[in-house]
Amino acid sequence: MKPASYLLIISVIFCFSCKTSKTAFDPAKKYPAEKLKEDYALFRNILEESHPGLYWYTSRDSMNYYFDRGFSAIQDSMTEPQFRNVLAYVITKIDCGHTSVRYSKRYSDYIDTANIALFPLGLKFWQDTMIVTVNINRKDSLLKRGTVITSINGMSQRRLRDTLFDYMVTDGYSITGKYQALSNGFNFGSWYRNIFGLPQDIDVHYLDASGNENQTIIHPYNFKADTSKRMADIIIPLYRPTKRERKAQRLFATRNLQVDTTGKTAFMTVNSFAHGNHLKKFFRSSFKLLKEKNIQNLIIDVRSNGGGDASNSTLLTKFIIDKKFKLADSLYAVTRSSKYDKYIESSFLYDLMMYFITHKQPDEKYHFGYFERHYFKPKTKNHFDGQVYVLIGGNSFSATTLFAGSIKGQRNVTLVGEETGGAYYGNNAWMIPDVTLPNTGIRFRLPKFRLIVDKNRAKDGHGVLPDVYAIPSTQAIKNGIDFKEQKVKELIEQRNAQNN
Repeated sequence: MKPASYLLIISVIFCFSCKTSKTAFDPAKKYPAEKLKEDYALFRNILEESHPGLYWYTSRDSMNYYFDRGFSAIQDSMTEPQFRNVLAYVITKIDCGHTSVRYSKRYSDYIDTANIALFPLGLKFWQDTMIVTVNINRKDSLLKRGTVITSINGMSQRRLRDTLFDYMVTDGYSITGKYQALSNGFNFGSWYRNIFGLPQDIDVHYLDASGNENQTIIHPYNFKADTSKRMADIIIPLYRPTKRERKAQRLFATRNLQVDTTGKTAFMTVNSFAHGNHLKKFFRSSFKLLKEKNIQNLIIDVRSNGGGDASNSTLLTKFIIDKKFKLADSLYAVTRSSKYDKYIESSFLYDLMMYFITHKQPDEKYHFGYFERHYFKPKTKNHFDGQVYVLIGGNSFSATTLFAGSIKGQRNVTLVGEETGGAYYGNNAWMIPDVTLPNTGIRFRLPKFRLIVDKNRAKDGHGVLPDVYAIPSTQAIKNGIDFKEQKVKELIEQRNAQNN
C-alpha cells in the first residue's frame, strides 16, 4: 500500500475518533427531577451526618430553611450546571471555605477540552468598584486596563456582586475572599457564565478618561475562531527548557527569596504550603542565609497562598514566632465513619486513620488529642528576630491563616494588606475527601474536622485582620502598582527615618 493510502486511512480513523470523543459526552444532557432529588437528599443527609461545622455560623433552623429551599428548586429536569448551581447556593450558607461543589469528572474533562467562548474581561472587584485588569481582545481601545465598569447587561457592580456572592464559599462572614475570588484572572467571567449564561452581545457601561459614562457592546472571545490570527503571534522558542529547568521554574514561582544586602531587606514569596515544593529545605536554607547576611527586614508575601500542609506553615511560624504555640485548642470530628461511605472518596483509609488518631470524649465528639495538647517551640537556630512584614489578602486561606494568626500581635510583626479569606477563630478542614453523587456525578468537598485555634479569640466570623490596611485604588490598578508591597516599603522607610 502506498504511503498516501496509509495517511488517508489514519486521517479517517483520527477524524472518526475525534467525532466519537466529542459526541460521547453531552454537556446539555438533562437529568430527570426524581434522580436530582435522590442526589439532593444524599447531599443533605451526608452534610447533616458528618459535617463538623454545619451549624457553626448558620443556625440549624436557617440551614433547614436553605436545605428545603434548594430541594423545592428542583421542579423539572436540569442540566448538570443548573443542578450544581442549586447545590452551590445551599452549600455557601454553611460559611465554610473548605466545603464547596465541583462538577463531575466527565464535565470537568469536557470543560478542559471544549472550545468554550470566554467573557473577554478580567475584572478587579472591591467595595462598590469593578475595574478592568485585562482585556483579551487586544483590538479593543475602549476597555483598557484601569477602566471602571459601571454595569454589565444592565446589572450594577452591587447587583452582580451580591448575586455571585450567593454561590461563593468563604470562612465565616469574611467577604474579602469572595472579592478576591472574583478578581483572580478571568474568574469573574466563569462565574458570570455559570450563573447568568453568556450572550453573544454583552452590554457594558464604563467611565471614560473624563469620568463620563459611556456604553459599548463586546462579544465573547472564541479561541477557535481567533486561532489563525493568534498563530501569527506565536514565536517558536529556540530553546526548550529541560525537565530539571522546568521544575526549578515551577518551584521558583511557588516559593523564592530575594535578598537586598545593601538595604538589609529580604522578600520571601510563599504561594503554597502544599506538598511537593521542598518547603522545609527552602525555609531552613532561607533563614540560614538571612542570618549570614544580617538581614534586618523580612517581607513575607502569602497573598496568593491558599494553604496546604499545616506542617509547612508551622515550620515557617517557628522561625518567626517568639513563644510556644499550639495549632489548635480543639480539633474534633462528629463521626468516625459514615453510613454513606460508598460515596466518599477513600472512605476505608479515612475511617482507619480516624480509628487510630481520634478518641471519643465526654462531649460525644472524636478528638484528635495530639494537636490539642502539643505545643510547638520557636526555632533557636537561625530564628529571625528582625522586623517582619507579612502581606495578606483574600486569597490567604487555611494553613496560611494559621501562620498569620499565630504571629499576629507580636512586637516585631506587622500584617499588611486586607483581611484573610480564612477565619481567625478556626475552620473545618484537616481531612477533606470528595463525595460523589451517584446520579449526576457532581462532587462536593467534605471536611472531617472542626479546628478551633484559640478558644479565647472572638468567634466573630472574621479572617485575620491586618495591622496596616492597604486597599486597592483605581490609579494603582491602572498603573500596575503593587499597592501592598508599596505600603510595606513606606513602612520600612518610615522606621529607618525614625531610627536615624
